[in-house]
Amino acid sequence: MDAPRTLEQRKADALAMLSAHHADVWVATASAEGAAHLVPLSFAWDGTRVIVALMASSATARNLDASKRARLAFGTTRDVLMVDARLVASTAVGEDAATTERYVAQADWDPRTSRAAYVYLSLEPRRMQVWRGANEIAGRTVMRAGEWLS
Repeated sequence: MDAPRTLEQRKADALAMLSAHHADVWVATASAEGAAHLVPLSFAWDGTRVIVALMASSATARNLDASKRARLAFGTTRDVLMVDARLVASTAVGEDAATTERYVAQADWDPRTSRAAYVYLSLEPRRMQVWRGANEIAGRTVMRAGEWLS
């Protein structure tokens, strides 16, 4: 087993996952009644927020609108980035050209081509945890309260 990565390396690896081209994220939300909901979505990273595109009528969009909270999972079980995030903006697809350009470039999919009404949801990370195995459980938190640890 490799030695645990440093905090700086974990932060760099988290940013690399967030910047990956044509990657996916698992988005977990809950309804007001506590029913869990989990979906894989394409995403884009704008340097401070994770942007997902989904149907405005979807359970994920409804759950996020109500609770403003989600848990995001990137990577594999042996190289994971877990993000606790809050919803900070909801924008109809086509309303913000910069968001659309960023999303289409990274996600490699254009929601404007869908017949359904899609929205971009901007999720601000509040906590990030990065680990590859049991030897990296200690020190896995790289962001707390929206601030990178140093």
